[in-house]
Amino acid sequence: MPAANSAPRPAVFFDRDGTVNADKGYTHRPDDLIFLPGAVAAVKRVNDLGWYAFLVTNQSGVARGYFTETDVKAFHIHMQDQLRTAGARFDDIRYCPHHPEGKVEAYARACDCRKPKAGMILDLMRNWPVIREGSLVVGNSDSDMQAARGAGLRAIRYDGGNLDELLAAHLPPKKHNTAPRSSE
Repeated sequence: MPAANSAPRPAVFFDRDGTVNADKGYTHRPDDLIFLPGAVAAVKRVNDLGWYAFLVTNQSGVARGYFTETDVKAFHIHMQDQLRTAGARFDDIRYCPHHPEGKVEAYARACDCRKPKAGMILDLMRNWPVIREGSLVVGNSDSDMQAARGAGLRAIRYDGGNLDELLAAHLPPKKHNTAPRSSE
């Protein structure tokens, strides 16, 4: 939930597996968290700009019975803890536990939140004062690109390398402290 004093601002919507962290195939154990090169710096860059940083991720492993929503939440708590040690954070996280071919009945369905649909992004935009102009989605798959288009946002494809360097080319420069230094 946004803070009561949350000001309207642009946002970056990050995909998770394969963009922010290494995709080990249904990654869900906190011990399996490996940030990809430049990922922590990219999230911090967005934070330092004063933009919202959001995470949007399909987690069909819940529907498939590989892990639970509790596991997804524990992974995200661990991820946030690791980001905080570097002075970074996601302002909010959305995940989709559904899949039409899931084995767990409660999650075996088509839904509007599963990428390539834009439901998670649109939900965040309804619940936070996001300025659409300038906001973007960064992800590593066609479904991320389609979700961005469905939300009316610019999409940046991450195909490896340093995520912060890629994102820096699409964002305003970092704000620098312009206060005069003391000569003491």
